[in-house]
Amino acid sequence: RFPVCTGSAASMDNMGMKRGIVIKDDWPGYSLDLFTYPEHYHEDIESVYIPHGVIMNRIERLARYILDDFTENIMVLCVLKGGYKFCADLVEFIKVQGRNSNKYLETRVEFIRLKSYVNDQSTQELHIIGSRDLSFLCGKSVLIVEAMVDTGKTMKALLKHVETFQPKMVKVAGLLVKRVPTMTESLTDYVGFEIPNRFVVGYALDYNEYFRDLNHICVISSTGKLKYKI
Repeated sequence: RFPVCTGSAASMDNMGMKRGIVIKDDWPGYSLDLFTYPEHYHEDIESVYIPHGVIMNRIERLARYILDDFTENIMVLCVLKGGYKFCADLVEFIKVQGRNSNKYLETRVEFIRLKSYVNDQSTQELHIIGSRDLSFLCGKSVLIVEAMVDTGKTMKALLKHVETFQPKMVKVAGLLVKRVPTMTESLTDYVGFEIPNRFVVGYALDYNEYFRDLNHICVISSTGKLKYKI
C-alpha cells in the first residue's frame, strides 16, 4: 500500500491536494523485484520509492489544478537538468486536458539551468549556468517547474531573480518537496509529493549525473553513493 499520511497533513480539499501526497517518514519503498529498471543499477539503488505510474497520475492531476488557476497563456520556466522529464510530462498533460475542455492555453517553454547539489549535499546557493537574462518573462504568467525543492534557499533566490524581470504572475510546480527543518515557508504552489529528507534519484533526478535514466524515483544505496561520488 502506498504510504500516505492521513488527517490534516493530507487534506482532501482542493488546496490540501495541491500541497501534495504526503509520504511518511518510515516508508522504505517497494522491493526492486516488483519493478523493471536498468540492470546496471542493481546494487546502486535500495528500493523503488515512487513508481513511474504513480508519478504520471499525480502529474496529470497537477495539470488540472494549473489549468483551473491560469487564465491566459503560460510561460513555463523549466529548471534543468532535473526538471526536464517532469516539465515535458506536465506540459503534455496541460495540452491534452486543454484540448479536451473549453479552456485551451498556449504553453511556451524556456529553460534555466541551475546547479544546487554536489554529491548528495545541497549547495544552498543560486548557481545559474549560462545567461541570467530572463527578460522574456516580462508581463507573462509564469510557471516555474522544478523537480525537487528541499531547503527552499535555491528556489527563494530564483524567485527573487525572476521577479526582477516583472512577470505578471509567478507560480511554482514542484514534483518533490522535502520535509526539512530549514524550510521555513511554502514556496511551491503545486506539489506532487511531500517526502522525508531522503536523497532520491530517477525520473531525471541525478547523483552526479547518474540515474537520470531511471523511470521510477528510487532510493540510492550506500554502494551507489560511493561508486559515483566525485
